[in-house]
Amino acid sequence: MTKATVDDLRVLIVEDDPDVLLGCEQALQLDGMQTIGTGSVEAALRLVAEARPGVIVSDVRLPGRDGLALLREMQAIDADLPVILITGHGDVPLAVQSMRSGAYDFIEKPFSPDYLVEVVRRAREKRALTLEVRRLRHKLSDGGRLESRIIGRSPAIAKLRRVVADIAGTNASVLIDGDTGTGKELVARCLHDESPRRKGHFVAINCGGLPEHLVESELFGHEAGAFTGAAKRRVGKIEYASGGTLFLDEVETMPVSVQIKLLRVLQERTLERLGSNTPVAVDCRIVAAAKGDLGKLAADSRFRADLYYRLAVASLTLPALRDRREDIPLLFTHFAEQASVVHGRPAPVLDETRLGRLMAYDWPGNVRELRNVADRCVLGIEMGFPPFAEAAAGEPPSLGEAVEAFERALIVDALGRAGGSIGRTAQALRIPKSTLHDRMKRLGIAAGPEPRSG
Repeated sequence: MTKATVDDLRVLIVEDDPDVLLGCEQALQLDGMQTIGTGSVEAALRLVAEARPGVIVSDVRLPGRDGLALLREMQAIDADLPVILITGHGDVPLAVQSMRSGAYDFIEKPFSPDYLVEVVRRAREKRALTLEVRRLRHKLSDGGRLESRIIGRSPAIAKLRRVVADIAGTNASVLIDGDTGTGKELVARCLHDESPRRKGHFVAINCGGLPEHLVESELFGHEAGAFTGAAKRRVGKIEYASGGTLFLDEVETMPVSVQIKLLRVLQERTLERLGSNTPVAVDCRIVAAAKGDLGKLAADSRFRADLYYRLAVASLTLPALRDRREDIPLLFTHFAEQASVVHGRPAPVLDETRLGRLMAYDWPGNVRELRNVADRCVLGIEMGFPPFAEAAAGEPPSLGEAVEAFERALIVDALGRAGGSIGRTAQALRIPKSTLHDRMKRLGIAAGPEPRSG
């Protein structure tokens, strides 16, 4: 199943009046959409099978079978395919019936070209999201590995998956940094599971959650009688992880005395349990995570620089959720489906209102907070909690507004990276230059001067 973008989705227009059909096609084509036109339901059904449109716009009053019959056919074939019905003036009962039957929306004649474009644009965005969710589900059911675990389509996450795949099979120590809740332990587990060490233990320890007097015992183990209360020998986390991976979370909180001993283990590949003089050979890969910039802490003498360089043979930085908002729909859907299984309740519908609020929220708790929100939505208790509590004070942005805000930010960022070059920006975004020009005009983005060559 290939990835579908909004630009890939064609619009099928079913209208028996040639002038109206031509006007609809021209309005949509001027907005950069691909269209297919026909005058009957029978021809439309053939085109659905051949051309696989992303949205259908159909007049209700058609010769032979009418638009409602086409809607029923589409509901049986693909209930998620948006069907927009065009109704005559005063056909309010018919419009209500069409919505109850599953129509995405209805447009009452006469209508302006701009209104048609806006309704179809929203329908295409919804269809693109539906197809992307299906692609994700397919990968999950098909046993996809990194893509089913490190979820997202943003450039930062795609790059993260590539790097994880590249370094997973090595023995290099890895340092992961990022805000709380960005998924550092998940990435560490992926490094382990994709490596030859996958049959060994994955051992996770939170350095900030251990009392200082217990850190050495937890990491290095101890012999019986090594200290008061040490009734028997204990194998430490490092020794237990031999042959596998040791994940040290919040490594910046590790006491200096323990940092020195850990550095020796990394250099010598041996350790001594507390109360023993006998070296024990160990072979574990170290993956460490820090909440702050560990390099800066080392430069400021708040963390041993020699240990930092040992840990940071390879470095990964996890982006905050607010910096990859395009991943929010996929992540929410994934977490909601997991929660629906756990709680035995149906997954919530990701409607325009809910999606708009999710996209507008700043996510200080990152992916972990989004998972909690998905749990609440499945339980039906999301109202009163962020992001819904923040949105309650005012009208939340519509899906179109949220998508436009994200699209504007993405284009501006790409323009900056390309030095203002429209050609390189279009290439980076993988869209034609004409499409980029149209979108910049629609979004009010001013084009800077093209950089001089030579």
